[in-house]
Amino acid sequence: MVRWFVPSAIPAVFAGALLLRYLNPIYLEIIMGVFLIGNLPSLFKKSNETRKATHSPHVLLIVIGFLAGFLSGLTGAVGLLFNRFYLRYGMGKEEIVATRAANEVILHFIKLSLYASFGLLSSRVIVIGIAIASAGLLSSWFMKWGLKKISELFFQRVGYASMVVSGIVMLAQSGNSILSQNNASLSFAPISKGLESKIQWQQAIFAIEFEYNEGFEYEQVINLSDLPADQQNFVLTNSKNADRIVVEEVFGFDKHSYEAYYFSQKNLINKIDF
Repeated sequence: MVRWFVPSAIPAVFAGALLLRYLNPIYLEIIMGVFLIGNLPSLFKKSNETRKATHSPHVLLIVIGFLAGFLSGLTGAVGLLFNRFYLRYGMGKEEIVATRAANEVILHFIKLSLYASFGLLSSRVIVIGIAIASAGLLSSWFMKWGLKKISELFFQRVGYASMVVSGIVMLAQSGNSILSQNNASLSFAPISKGLESKIQWQQAIFAIEFEYNEGFEYEQVINLSDLPADQQNFVLTNSKNADRIVVEEVFGFDKHSYEAYYFSQKNLINKIDF
């Protein structure tokens, strides 16, 4: 497997690492997270269904190697992403561990060189890498003994479980990163005779409001300059002592209106509908 996997993976690692400088891998990690969670049904298969040896043709090994190399160069590590492929190939647990190690150790050395040449290996990254590598070496030494004590079925269950857990963690981390990068938030607040939900994405703020007597309304914060001139003058003439004005455009069933909120020192002092 290594003989067919690695040669196609090496050029793909270069391509993935180069794209890392121009693409945000977070959105790709979301797709990977969903894919990993998709292995959940395999955890509950019967023992006679869990293992079906399927020796793949060489062409498929080349394709898998290319995909693994490309994604590995772009996202850092995708070993678990192809765990299912290894588990269904028909190898024993020791063979799977050895094959994965042989496939990935070469790719990791190449990635280290590429990331270093791109200036991505800061002192903090090196310290964290040494800590994780030390833990990995200790784990490998322990599992050299522990792997002999577990059954093939338990090894497969752990493999599928690790994919599902990693997918959940990957989705949570990438989701939080996207929310943070785009200054996104979601909030709910009770209002008079109803409930309001506000969604913020970058500089845009949207609100969905439900009132028992008026139904659902969709609200979006707009600039004062987006209003017609006469309505701008109307809003400004009612500003009084306000130091900040927030204008919302409101859409409802057979309804289109605006709301102006007047604030003074962050306190709401007036609100008008027009």
